[in-house]
Amino acid sequence: MQLVVARIGRAHGIKGEVTVEVRTDEPELRLGPGAVLATDPASAGPLTIASGRVHSGRLLLRFEGVHDRTGAEALRNTLLIADVDPEELPEGEDEYYDHQLIDLDVVTKDGEEVGRITEISHLPTQDLFVVERPDGTEVYVPFVEEIVTEIDLEEQRAVIDPPPGLIDDRAEVASSRDAAESGDDA
Repeated sequence: MQLVVARIGRAHGIKGEVTVEVRTDEPELRLGPGAVLATDPASAGPLTIASGRVHSGRLLLRFEGVHDRTGAEALRNTLLIADVDPEELPEGEDEYYDHQLIDLDVVTKDGEEVGRITEISHLPTQDLFVVERPDGTEVYVPFVEEIVTEIDLEEQRAVIDPPPGLIDDRAEVASSRDAAESGDDA
């Protein structure tokens, strides 16, 4: 099985280093010197890591065959993909690989259907579920324990307790706000 372990960011300096957005809890294992990684797009790779270091809190990597800023910039936004044993599971109780979460049904704690997870967006501050609703629209759900109260892999669902306005249609939010405002005037 293959998993995305990082996304290449901008070039750093003039000797071919790149910043990397890490998407694995084991960067020292998956992104160490000598690691050979597949890429998306496939035409950019495979890439072999020549060296790595941390600079100002960011991981910097240099790949074999990439010796200048131009070569590094050409790799920007490339996803780095590692081969992982399918039986290997995250160590923590509340840790999941993206492939375990994709296609889970999302329901509220009251059982209301919200949609299906189509993507995990990894942001610097938190991860987001990209949830496709039955009508084809998307809603973004922060993957934090205050909102995502349960992940049930056996039942293939994620249970959420969304704050007001997170998944409500704008019209519903506006009408409830209007009703509350009119109640204040009465």
